[in-house]
Amino acid sequence: MTVQLGTIGRRDVEASAAPVDEVAVRKRIERDLHDGAQQRLVSLGLEVHGAVEVTPPELTELRSRLGRISADLVEILEELRRLTRGLHPAVLSEGGLEPALKALARWSPLPVEVNAHLEQRAPEPVEVGAYYLVSEALTNAAKHSGASLVRVEAEVRDRAVVVAVRDDGVGGADPTRGSGLIGLRDRVEILGGSIAVSSRPGEGTTIRATLPFAA
Repeated sequence: MTVQLGTIGRRDVEASAAPVDEVAVRKRIERDLHDGAQQRLVSLGLEVHGAVEVTPPELTELRSRLGRISADLVEILEELRRLTRGLHPAVLSEGGLEPALKALARWSPLPVEVNAHLEQRAPEPVEVGAYYLVSEALTNAAKHSGASLVRVEAEVRDRAVVVAVRDDGVGGADPTRGSGLIGLRDRVEILGGSIAVSSRPGEGTTIRATLPFAA
């Protein structure tokens, strides 16, 4: 007996046999993670931070517990970012580095100002490298700096992306110690770039990196 496939049946079979659009699937996962889970964690972190600020100083135990919750949220957010390495947000692929940096600023538990001049798109490895450099620098600032404000600057100069992240925290970071700064250096150097860290005690920390298009 021969069974004739109707129009709908043929379409179903063709769809099931078609290769999965991996790019579309990846972008959907990126959007769900970055615009969903991460954004909710950042919003929750900001609420907890606000609660710490309005808690009377004499309630030391409550302030301590809220502080631990805030620190745990930062750790969870960083873990989520580690899980999504390679799944950079759709805004970076579609809009470029400037809107992606502004998205990072919105997600950060700390207030962040972004000053970017990126009229020219850089090669994808350079944009991805710069994005994660800023992401990790903001995470380090939230965890260790005690800063009240972070400034991010980015520009294209001499066929390279130049990025600077400055905070007004306690300073004293040692670029030769600690996995955070070492990881930043590795990320930049693997792209053939250079990085400099300035962190005098009491003067905040400045991380400046140059990522050449040749990467």
